[in-house]
Amino acid sequence: MTQNILTEIDQGVGILTLNRADRHNAFDDITVSEIAMAMSAFNADDSIRAIVISSTGKSFCAGADLNWMTRIAGYTTAENLKDSTAMAEMFRAIAQSPKPVLARVQGPAYGGGVGLVAACDIAVATFDAEFALTETRLGLIPAVISPHVIAAIGERSARRYFLTGERFSAAEAYRMGLLHEMVVDERALDNALGELLKHLLNNGPLAMRECKELIRAVANKTLSLEVLNDTAMRITRQRASAEGREGMRAFLEKRTPNWIAGKKGVPT
Repeated sequence: MTQNILTEIDQGVGILTLNRADRHNAFDDITVSEIAMAMSAFNADDSIRAIVISSTGKSFCAGADLNWMTRIAGYTTAENLKDSTAMAEMFRAIAQSPKPVLARVQGPAYGGGVGLVAACDIAVATFDAEFALTETRLGLIPAVISPHVIAAIGERSARRYFLTGERFSAAEAYRMGLLHEMVVDERALDNALGELLKHLLNNGPLAMRECKELIRAVANKTLSLEVLNDTAMRITRQRASAEGREGMRAFLEKRTPNWIAGKKGVPT
């Protein structure tokens, strides 16, 4: 039984919901541990094809909980390192999940909440959502979320928003690449996520996992012989895989591939 999150599996989708609406879904050590464990379980479950991270209440995630921060202020260096490493591992479990991870952002995301959005593969938010990397206001830095946020918004935008700590709109988050879509309200948010999930659930699970690995292997690399050889080997392996062979046969035979539940062998 978890204290601060809810989890469920619905038709191949793992749903992880932050459930501390009274605390604006802020992180504490218990929440971090519960998210990490839930992601580990989802990542290992072959019945789950995609993961959605959402929140209850008006805020998506307000960053660090004030009570937690009060406790952290008295930590030793070793305790601080242990605590920070646990949070970094939580974000890694999201960013390096073998399944597509989607963020359902219905309200403000600050500090680590921005990191949570950035660590997901796809992020959709309502127009009135707002964001801020508030760490410098507290004399801190957005260290463990930085790899994910910089990958999402780029170094130039990070220079501004890491340093100023100012709030920015969903429109600005979309312009920078933190968000993929903006919608008018939560009903539209669920509709947009439903459409995205429909696409994802039609795709080969192994192919999507390999796409995520491919992006990590190729991003920010020069077009070297090593990269060329690596990409050639990756497509060779995928073509030879059972999933790759089934996908190509299904296309040629004009039928649905066997990884789509309930539609095995159905003509397209």
